[in-house]
Amino acid sequence: MSTPDVIPRGTPAGFRPYWKSDLLSGFLVFLIALPLCLGISLACGYPAISGIFTAVIGGVLATLFSNSELTIKGPAAGLIVIAIGCVTDFGFTAGRDPSADFQAYRLALGVGVAAGVVQIFIGLFRAGILGEFFPTAAVHGLLASIGIIIMAKQIPITLGLGSEGRPLELIAKIPSFIVNMNPVIGLIGIISLIVMFGFPLIKNPLLKAVPAPMVVLLITVPLGLYFEIGRDHAYAFGGWGYSLGPAFLVNVPQNMFSALTFPDFSGVATGIGLKYIVLFSLIGSLESLLSAKAVDAIDPWKRKTNHDGDLLAVGVGNTVAALVGGLPMISEIVRSRANIDNGAKTRFANMYHGLFLLVFVALVPNLINQIPLAALGAMLVFTGFRLASPHAFVHMHRVGREQLIVFVSTIVGVLATDLLMGIAIGIAVKAVIHVVNGAPVRSLFRLKADVQRDEEGTTLVRVKDAMVFSTWIGLKKRLDALKDQSPVVLDLSETVLVDHTVMEKLGEMEEEFRQQDASLVIKGLEQHRKVSEYPTAARIRRPGSI
Repeated sequence: MSTPDVIPRGTPAGFRPYWKSDLLSGFLVFLIALPLCLGISLACGYPAISGIFTAVIGGVLATLFSNSELTIKGPAAGLIVIAIGCVTDFGFTAGRDPSADFQAYRLALGVGVAAGVVQIFIGLFRAGILGEFFPTAAVHGLLASIGIIIMAKQIPITLGLGSEGRPLELIAKIPSFIVNMNPVIGLIGIISLIVMFGFPLIKNPLLKAVPAPMVVLLITVPLGLYFEIGRDHAYAFGGWGYSLGPAFLVNVPQNMFSALTFPDFSGVATGIGLKYIVLFSLIGSLESLLSAKAVDAIDPWKRKTNHDGDLLAVGVGNTVAALVGGLPMISEIVRSRANIDNGAKTRFANMYHGLFLLVFVALVPNLINQIPLAALGAMLVFTGFRLASPHAFVHMHRVGREQLIVFVSTIVGVLATDLLMGIAIGIAVKAVIHVVNGAPVRSLFRLKADVQRDEEGTTLVRVKDAMVFSTWIGLKKRLDALKDQSPVVLDLSETVLVDHTVMEKLGEMEEEFRQQDASLVIKGLEQHRKVSEYPTAARIRRPGSI
């Protein structure tokens, strides 16, 4: 992709020069976002229209608050597990009692508003740096566990069956789901899976011009019409009887504004409410920060997002979305990557994608109501697989066996308990491994570092004991404060351990210094051995060396 001489900015002055490329990218991202917004909403136990509300608000409102030029704001698969957990704990019955389901939805909206307000304060008080605390392996384990749960929940829906039960129970029932699937719905779901998993293998750029989710809809909507899925009727196959009907299709209202729903705040101060406020604000903020960082890394113009400002934008968007019936939103990585690949220049592409969704749902709701739920389920199975792909396990093993242990421990912890307890287990395992590898226990809680300035004007930061994830924030603040005292030398020779998370973040910090015409030199690792051949693998000091 060619880049203009002037760095594009999403300001009033940047609106006219780049509107064509932003409009085209916004339209192509809209094609991807439409089915995903619907599928994520239903997987969360919310009405299908909820995800559209969120994407519209994220596109239009968040664009005004964030300087992140290429991120797409909207509902994300990574929050499905939290959202469905929230409505379930508030009494969601998966359709058996519609009034109870609607009340659970309203109570979850109240929690969503409170979580949005928390995110606003995180942004205003510049607390986004707290996202730097979590060890890399535990974060990846959290995302992989979310992917596994999504797959476990959506496989039965893809085959035309119910998805009630805990993740481990659903995983054990997969063979039974295959045997007992509804053949017509299963056919649509399996075809959708083939398209979603096979599409990345296609090399022809003309064929790949249409996003895979839209290809799925172009195939499955006509199939649904052929089999008359929307009409209540029974059919026989292989000597067994099965039923079809509107329950297997998406259902959005003819007038989207009639679906506006206002929160019930009576659950906010309860144990359930407080738990999910923490989960929505913590996990949502963490995912947004990770996505914004990932997008900055592939931005052709190397523009940097103000992460506190981006969290403020997400918090405002979440607050407004929950006030009208929408899902929680984050800066979403898959759609953001598509936005870059499609040639977007500024944040107005995010706004256009939201406006396209608004117009489409307002004008042709009948078309949306022909989409089979099995097709949306297949898209989410693919999304879950991407979060928990075998490559993630292989990557963690390459980084180091201790990283794989933390990664797997977090996954098992989440599947056996919940998200908060799971990531806490991952962090605890990481801490134990550090102590086993020689890190003093005190080094897990307190940074021991001296700052000196020599006669030649070089600032020396000497770290002792160990440099690990839990004390990284303290070191980062010191280094940030010294950028105007360049050159800065970080001496790690007196550490017994420098973990993978810190090694990774030190690489990012070196790049930040370079971009600000400053210099950060890292030395003192010559007497440390790498635990693997991976470039940012943890370093452990060799016995007897200083």
